[in-house]
Amino acid sequence: MNIYNIKVKDIHSKDVKLHKYKGRVMLIVNVASECGFTPQYEGLEKLHEKYHDKGLSVLGFPCNQFLSQESEDEATIEKFCTTNFGVKFDMFSKIKVNGKDAHSLYKHLKDQKSGFLTESIKWNFTKFLVDREGKVVARYAPSTKPEDIEEDILNYL
Repeated sequence: MNIYNIKVKDIHSKDVKLHKYKGRVMLIVNVASECGFTPQYEGLEKLHEKYHDKGLSVLGFPCNQFLSQESEDEATIEKFCTTNFGVKFDMFSKIKVNGKDAHSLYKHLKDQKSGFLTESIKWNFTKFLVDREGKVVARYAPSTKPEDIEEDILNYL
């Protein structure tokens, strides 16, 4: 499977084919508004502001699979992100990242880069770095802060 053939829905439920990001470096993150890692939105937005014009796209995918930490609807999620963290990077509709109903994007990401001991996503704010050719080149734990992967991002820009 090619990541560029995968379709997702943006935060307004409009279909988006990931082909839109072909030739860009993607940082794909499953996010949540009520998580201990939620302050990472700030670091993700800083990366977006600093490197978007150089070819980085940050993609946020809300997920409610971890202790119901993203229980709100998309409009509420969008308002929370923009009001509290000034998020301007691309946000998408809620998806599942684990289990039989996991979105095809996350099935692909996990197939390309499994985690420590298991391929499952362990928590919110797991990050995947995808190079300009669509290859998943790195996976980061939820505890890894966005600023801590800046150097890796620069290697692919």
